[in-house]
Amino acid sequence: MKRARNIAAGVLVLIFAASLLAGFVAPAPYASQFRDFVSAPASRRFWLGTDELGRDRWSRLLYGTRISLLLAPAAALLSTFMAVVIGGIAGYAGGWCDRIIGRVIDLFLSLPWLFLFLIVRALLPLNASPLTSVTLTFTIMGLVGWAPAARIIRAGAQSLRNSDLVLHARACGCHGLRLVLIHLAPRLKPVVFAQFWIAVPTFILGEASLGLIGLGVAEPLPSWGNLLRELANPQAVASNPWILAPLAILVIVVSCFQLLLPEREFAS
Repeated sequence: MKRARNIAAGVLVLIFAASLLAGFVAPAPYASQFRDFVSAPASRRFWLGTDELGRDRWSRLLYGTRISLLLAPAAALLSTFMAVVIGGIAGYAGGWCDRIIGRVIDLFLSLPWLFLFLIVRALLPLNASPLTSVTLTFTIMGLVGWAPAARIIRAGAQSLRNSDLVLHARACGCHGLRLVLIHLAPRLKPVVFAQFWIAVPTFILGEASLGLIGLGVAEPLPSWGNLLRELANPQAVASNPWILAPLAILVIVVSCFQLLLPEREFAS
């Protein structure tokens, strides 16, 4: 298992480094159109061929990977922060505060977050600029995806609130923010990190799902979502199997994240 984790970490580092160096590795800008090579097959010049607008697929794959691998963790960081604040307050405070927040968490959990995100994203203008669309896409994902992590963090805070360690700290006069920062936060850190790590591939898949239906990152900015839209044409896939490259990278990255998922639990 350790060997598989090391391999997964190496693959992620390699893919992440290639995407960060897209400006040097990519043979052309992601929006450049080669009008004389529309829908060209894979060749020495175009490693993955060109799309129906004559854009180099290899270049777009590198830049699209950068978008997904940079912004999905940012969205996961936002959702995890909200989960820590909401779930931590509920679990530590208890009483009526815990009951109210618990009902809110249950409400969000009863609604499939992807469909909720689809509704919110569909209400936004479709003619938004690429930068606006990519910012809104991952920001909304972070804002609506906090509930599953909040429930787990809430349970952890509830368990620690009545633990012998916390009761002893209270008896010694440690209260309020000091109690939270010194005694609760370090013991919740493994669970918080695990929830963040789980959220990253979830948001990557969420953006890919939105891109398939045209509600993700706007053109001409590439992402795994809008790159996968070419798969809707079975004839194109049959004639040019290199179109499957974004799907292969997506599966590899998500699988690597699952292999690297922390196995530790918080200590009570």
